Amino acid sequence: MKKQRHTYRFNPHTLRYEKVFVSLRDRVKRISFNVLLGIVIGVVAVIVGLQFMEAPKERALQREVAQYKRQLRVLGDRVERAEAVLADLEERDDVLYRTIFESEPVSEATRRSGIGGVERYAEFDRMDNGQLLKQTTMMVDDLTKRLYVESKSMDELYSMARTKNERMASMPAIMPVAKTQGKVISGYGMRYHPILKYRRLHAGIDITARPGTPIYATGDGIVRVAGRNPQGYAGYGVVAVIDHGFGFQTLYAHMQGVKVRVGQKVKRGEQIGTVGSSGMSAGAHLHYEVIVNDRKVDPVYYFGGDLTPEEYEEVLELARQENQSMS
Repeated sequence: MKKQRHTYRFNPHTLRYEKVFVSLRDRVKRISFNVLLGIVIGVVAVIVGLQFMEAPKERALQREVAQYKRQLRVLGDRVERAEAVLADLEERDDVLYRTIFESEPVSEATRRSGIGGVERYAEFDRMDNGQLLKQTTMMVDDLTKRLYVESKSMDELYSMARTKNERMASMPAIMPVAKTQGKVISGYGMRYHPILKYRRLHAGIDITARPGTPIYATGDGIVRVAGRNPQGYAGYGVVAVIDHGFGFQTLYAHMQGVKVRVGQKVKRGEQIGTVGSSGMSAGAHLHYEVIVNDRKVDPVYYFGGDLTPEEYEEVLELARQENQSMS
């Protein structure tokens, strides 16, 4: 039988060891205190451990996050290189390819239009590493949009290239009056009108020549207007308008007579009329206009087909002179 242990305490007054009797309540209080102290020490130890000691799983997660960050930075670098290549292609598209085909470049607004709104990236603002994710996602979205626009542009250029021969034949590329029979007397720009007596935009060029001098179509096309004072062409006298397709039109005004009819197909160099002085005109001449995509442009830039470089420079110089127009 196990002997019961007792607690003794030395009494300095009697100089004897006396037995100490501990009540049940005191025992419960002592046990409770020891248990509570153990719990407190354990919690503190856990907190300290979590704060200063990394668990293997946590270290693995941190390494994984660091790897993702590196991969995002590498992806960002690749996107930047791809963007540089795309920017070079866009410049070639606008400055070279579309210049060859006489086509308007793709607008910067179309290339740079955004995808969605700011809410599209709001979710990244709530993440610990959201700024890097947000920046990379925005770069990828911008690159995707520009690639789509450039793809559509390449399709358009491919279509232009397939019809290059037809397009080149249709483009107004020669002078409407033989260079040995006519002379540019007034060019495109603000000019003094001889009849109205004030300066206004002269939207074409005037070529002087003898009455009856042949006038030629400057490119293949279909005659859309032909006759004297047609509706919408007041003051032009005897006029002809040729639709060359591909956005090109040419207008021939103040003629003496017209030799084509509406709907007739004509070839470059085919005679369509003769020089005269009909309508609001100050003398025998041809008023000639080039319209590209419904916008009147300077015709002299389309005279390179039958002029030497020296002759072309002379025509440019004559067209630049600010003088009085003939119509």
